[in-house]
Amino acid sequence: MNRTDKPSIARHAPIWHVAGALLAGVLSLGLISPAASQSASAPAKPPIFVLNSLDATISVVDAVSFKELRRLPTGKEPHHLYLTPDEKSLMVANARADSMTLVDPRTGQVQRVMEGIADPYQLRFSPDMKWFVTAANRLNHVDIYRSTPRLGGGVDLVLAKRVSTGKTPSHINIDSKSTVAYVTMQDSDELIAIDLATQTPRWKVPVGKLPADVFLTPDDKQLMIGLTGDSFVEVYDITGPKPVLSKRIKTGEGAHAFRAWGDKRHVLLSNRVANTISKIDMQTMSVVATYPAPGGPDCMDLLSDGKTILVTSRWARKLTFIDTVTQKVIRQIPMGRSPHGVWTLDHAPRN
Repeated sequence: MNRTDKPSIARHAPIWHVAGALLAGVLSLGLISPAASQSASAPAKPPIFVLNSLDATISVVDAVSFKELRRLPTGKEPHHLYLTPDEKSLMVANARADSMTLVDPRTGQVQRVMEGIADPYQLRFSPDMKWFVTAANRLNHVDIYRSTPRLGGGVDLVLAKRVSTGKTPSHINIDSKSTVAYVTMQDSDELIAIDLATQTPRWKVPVGKLPADVFLTPDDKQLMIGLTGDSFVEVYDITGPKPVLSKRIKTGEGAHAFRAWGDKRHVLLSNRVANTISKIDMQTMSVVATYPAPGGPDCMDLLSDGKTILVTSRWARKLTFIDTVTQKVIRQIPMGRSPHGVWTLDHAPRN
């Protein structure tokens, strides 16, 4: 997801940085003491969080009134976010600041800031929570951390290995067995598979133009890549020693980011240039619905009722709400510059 506010298919720039002296050190994602975070009662519904990448802020949106409550400061270029294993903190990766801001997902209050993470553009825990992986978009490497539980909650992160990749590693997905991390490289048009146990590449293959998000089917047998430099999703069979391209699904220009529907059969894909969102049936690998999404749709979330898509409109500087029944835009809320990641605790399942 490029750091541009312009309606074009520009190449990405990246996010975290770790000082050499910290490479063998321990980074702790611990529970926060009351004195270390601002006290606040949880709202009636968990808030919606939107990352304003070019403003270095997080917009906290009330999920009942749909009004922006406040903006929280972050480090430079927050792009993606992820929930900690204990579900106590929302991790916001600040690419240019080489840091993570931890936020209470229920109250929307900043808990702490973690320093010393190398260019964390994308971030992901493995399903078994033993590994934490970051893609250093501008530094051309992937960092693999061992994650161990802490007494009293939280985890400790110890860098296991830094893996060099092709140009501009972008998005990450990890298989359900927590054995392999798949990472796209947007500026060398490649996909790499990294064995987590050994932290070594299994293979690297060429793919289509400007690969962005990567999505695994629930059975781990097929891998989907959104081609932001094209209008297709490429589907690869990954059951053998090397991936085999099995299908190209026509979606819309600027095919970009995925979000599972939650029924283990369908997945959403944002088409940033076409200003649409495609609903893909993973059994037939075909588009079964198309929703309007004006303003450069990027990251998405789906509310727990399955009836409302939240999508950041990068070029329009808005958060867009789409009714999945009527297939119409029902609301847009002004955000900061280049809104990117969006997330709420009140979401549909992510598979």
